[in-house]
Amino acid sequence: MSGINYSEKIPNNVNLSGDRTLQRALEHWQPNYLQWWREMGPEASQNFDVYLRTAVSVQPDGWANFDHVKMPDYRWGIFLAPQDGNRKVHFGENIGRDVWQEAPGEHRANLRRIIVTQGDTEPASVEQQRHLGLTAPSQYDLRNLFQVNVEEGRHLWAMVYLLHRYFGRDGREEADALLQRNSGDQDSPRILGAFNEKTPDWLAFYMFTYFTDRDGKFQLCALAESSFDPLARTTKFMLTEEAHHMFVGESGVSRVLQRTAEVMNQLKTEDPAVLRAAGVVDLPTIQRYLNFHYSVTIDLFGADQSSNAAIFYSSGLKGRYEEGKRADDHQLKNDTYRVLEVVNGELRDTEVPMLNALNEVLRDDFIKDSMAGVGRWNKVLEKNGIAFRLTVPHKAFNRRIGTLAGIRVSPEGMVLSEEQWKLHEHKWLATPEDREFVSSLMGRVVEPGKFANWIAPPVIGVNRQPINFEYVRFN
Repeated sequence: MSGINYSEKIPNNVNLSGDRTLQRALEHWQPNYLQWWREMGPEASQNFDVYLRTAVSVQPDGWANFDHVKMPDYRWGIFLAPQDGNRKVHFGENIGRDVWQEAPGEHRANLRRIIVTQGDTEPASVEQQRHLGLTAPSQYDLRNLFQVNVEEGRHLWAMVYLLHRYFGRDGREEADALLQRNSGDQDSPRILGAFNEKTPDWLAFYMFTYFTDRDGKFQLCALAESSFDPLARTTKFMLTEEAHHMFVGESGVSRVLQRTAEVMNQLKTEDPAVLRAAGVVDLPTIQRYLNFHYSVTIDLFGADQSSNAAIFYSSGLKGRYEEGKRADDHQLKNDTYRVLEVVNGELRDTEVPMLNALNEVLRDDFIKDSMAGVGRWNKVLEKNGIAFRLTVPHKAFNRRIGTLAGIRVSPEGMVLSEEQWKLHEHKWLATPEDREFVSSLMGRVVEPGKFANWIAPPVIGVNRQPINFEYVRFN
């Protein structure tokens, strides 16, 4: 089914009414989800009418409808991409066999683990961002924040459906636990470290949606290759929605850079103190934010060598990014890959079995994609005649996971002593003073078409609407 049934309590295109036991279980989970949204979703915004898109189809053309809606009334649902009856396993040990429509017993635990980990990130980001609406730089940006939030909520629904439908009592218990953990909670934190970090201001939000949602893109692409067909079909449609989240991040940082460049040219200065006094974010501070969010995000790909990654691949549970475009045997038993290690105080490449290095393969794909966007940010500076260029730090910089965890490495890739690191850390990572300054710029702008001083307007509005469209009705 490509069309979505909105006549049911839970919108879906999976014929939910045909399985009354499953339907009742999900309808029982729904009030708990809505309670979580009221308590942990966007703060002080439940009565706003927000110009949001809602999926009406899973086909690429015309899949979304835009209208003003109160967020608690948003129709969160379960949407899978159309089934391909001829789809075969195309990597791992079961190449050529039919994909699975049920979770095989020998793979249930690992599949459940994969789905729970992905599912846990979705509500986590909503929790991290729940205060940002109070300091939005424009109605346009406020609307984009809320769009990201409701779609992360829908992605949670996608994972919860899989847990309920295919994993029995264990799945139902895991689905309940997804609402019980909270980002940054001392006793019950989210599973992955980056999703327990604070998102205290809008520059951090743009960096998060550019880098961390891009991690989401690559993880979802790897899962869209899965031999477990319901997971592959679920993540394929999630990717359609995820593209907007990365756009919010990339365009947000571009607009911050544009405004800073304008003020630099007006005042004819590069002095961070002068620019801060003028109410814009200086470029070195933007670089330090970039360094932090980039380094935290690449840790999300896991250890550089992982037996679990090898098992997931060989079993057909999780592929590589764009698996079908790769010119190899898609089993990788005789392939190697280079990973970094520290030898005699220097970073060195070492060859390891590729199956064990698949986290690193995905991380490197992410790095390549991220660098392209940073290049587009630099085009903004170049067009404004600004010589400064943003850079992506070395992938060993500020790592907390894997072989490189805790090793002090400069953004240029030089291994440092702890003393050298402490001497320069304030130049490389956002300091409390940086964050305090950026926070001082944050103040809600609510008039349609108006923008905070520290950010430039977008080139075009949402869904071809004018920039001064009333994206949010505050009621």
